[in-house]
Amino acid sequence: MKTCLVVDDSRVIRKVARRIIEGFGFQVEESPDGAQALEFCRATMPDAILLDRNMPIMNGIDFVKTLRREPEGDQPIVVFCTTENDIPSITEALRAGADEYIMKPFDAEIVQSKFQQVGLIGEDRRAG
Repeated sequence: MKTCLVVDDSRVIRKVARRIIEGFGFQVEESPDGAQALEFCRATMPDAILLDRNMPIMNGIDFVKTLRREPEGDQPIVVFCTTENDIPSITEALRAGADEYIMKPFDAEIVQSKFQQVGLIGEDRRAG
């Protein structure tokens, strides 16, 4: 079973994302900030990471830059999930090491589409 780490300082966002991603057949873990997420990844590298940009302790940009320098840190597919939709913010996230970008608010169809684009799920998975 594939694993996905949901990293967001909002408990509500983590729970919504968990429900959606579990519906795709993933085992889902949660983290409230980049520092805890990094510790999780050092112990067990997930297949995918749904990552918020703006968080306390360690933000998403710093997290993904650090992750990509870790052993096997190039393996997870990292999908940024944020309210920032300006081109410089998106470019910064992708240059830092993100694979894809989702805007908040999101729903199951949006997550499904992005996960399909990056090869995490096949076309036959149903959103919801």
